Amino acid sequence: MKRIGFVLLLLLLIVAGVLAFVQFSGLPTFEAPQVDLQVEVTPERVAQGAKIAAIQCMNCHMGSDQRMSGAQMKDVPPEFGTIYSRNITQDKEKGIGSWSDGELLVFLRTGIRKDGSFAPVYMPKYPLLADEDIYSIIAWLRSDAPPVQPSQQEPPPTVPNFLVKALSRTVLGPPPFPDQPVMLPDTNDQIAWGRYLAVGAYDCYNCHSLNFKTNNILEPEKSEGFFGGGNPMLNLDGEVIMTANITPDPSTGIGNWTQEQFLQAVKYGDAPNGNKLRYPMLAHTVLPDAEVNAIYAYLQTVPPLVHAVDRHQ
Repeated sequence: MKRIGFVLLLLLLIVAGVLAFVQFSGLPTFEAPQVDLQVEVTPERVAQGAKIAAIQCMNCHMGSDQRMSGAQMKDVPPEFGTIYSRNITQDKEKGIGSWSDGELLVFLRTGIRKDGSFAPVYMPKYPLLADEDIYSIIAWLRSDAPPVQPSQQEPPPTVPNFLVKALSRTVLGPPPFPDQPVMLPDTNDQIAWGRYLAVGAYDCYNCHSLNFKTNNILEPEKSEGFFGGGNPMLNLDGEVIMTANITPDPSTGIGNWTQEQFLQAVKYGDAPNGNKLRYPMLAHTVLPDAEVNAIYAYLQTVPPLVHAVDRHQ
């Protein structure tokens, strides 16, 4: 019994030591890959980057000065604490004006900043985003678009809680940097194009699967509750809103929705029952009909999940 007690005490001390290390050591740092890159800024890339940014960046980073100067992320699940996005304008001191194109590429892929610090779970990483689309985002960040012009404004720094620190050191640390080019899909293949848009470019699965903590960013189909909804997020009043089931289940998902009904919901926020979709789901009017239709075609191939989610719609 004494030996068992000693072993249990030892294990308890080890666990306590690990927990204390995670709590007091802060977020981990990593060695960022070195990438030599110079993106050519063209009107086509700026336009494509602006479209992706409208879906992925603006809602989180748009500050009170109507620039990408950072703001409180009010729809982040409450267990992650109070979170503020960073200034990503062209300001060299407060923003990313001093970053190279290669450093931006590495950050968007892995979440590792130029100084080796790590952007935790609430900053999406894009290991599946095509190189050309990342180049387009970088071109937009370098452009004369009003939202990215230099701003000295910045929100308070985020103080990560224990959960964020633990996840950043374990299952939600930085994904590996791709060892080969990431190519755009064939847009003539509706299913392949739709999958790329839903899991690679616009990150739809990340919110619409069961929980950010169990999502698999390298193999999204292995995420728990893939596209089945129920991920707890916040609206702008701080109320918990569960994301919708958008698998093709006819009773709890979108199995009975037509392509046109899906398009009206995604682009304009109009649900088939006549109600408006609720925040944090936004109306994505910037998306071309062809892209929305491709996403719909892909979602029809996703395994249906019977998962009723109450979103008061």
